[in-house]
Amino acid sequence: MKLQRDWITPITMGAFALLAVTGVLMFFHIDSGLNETAHQWLSWVLIGGVALHAAVNWPGVRRHLAGWRGRAALGLFALLLAASFVPLGGSGEPPFVPPLRALADAPLPVLAQVAKTTPEQMRQRLLGAGLKPASDADTVHGLVGDDTRAQIRVLSQVVAAR
Repeated sequence: MKLQRDWITPITMGAFALLAVTGVLMFFHIDSGLNETAHQWLSWVLIGGVALHAAVNWPGVRRHLAGWRGRAALGLFALLLAASFVPLGGSGEPPFVPPLRALADAPLPVLAQVAKTTPEQMRQRLLGAGLKPASDADTVHGLVGDDTRAQIRVLSQVVAAR
C-alpha cells in the first residue's frame, strides 16, 4: 500500500486541531467531559500522522534538517523538552485543588455542614456514591484513597446532591 498525502495530511491536521483545542481548554482548566481523555489518547493519532507525513515527505524533511535553521529548531525544542523535566518547586497543581483536598480530608460531620445537610444524610450520600463510611471520623480521602480525581468526583456527588 502506497502512503498518500491526500489522507495523511488531513488526519495530521485534524489531530493537531483537536489537541490544540483540548490543550488550551486544559491550560485554562475549562476542559470538561472527555476533553482530557481525548487529548491523551488521540495524541497517538497525531504521532502516527506526523510519522506518516514525515515518511511521505522524507526528502523535504532531510532538506530541512540539513540546514542550520532546521537543526537549530530541533535543538531548541530538544532543550525545551529537557527543561520541562526540571522541578521548579511548588505543587504544580491547579489552585482549586488545595480547597478540594481540604474538603476530602474533612470528617463526615464537617462535610455534612459544608453541604448544608445532616451527618446521617451525608452518610447516605456516601453510600449512594458506592462508599462505605463506618464512623463520623471517616473522610472522603480515607474512603477513596489518594486519587485526587476520584476524590473530586465523590465530592461533586455528595456535596451537590439535593
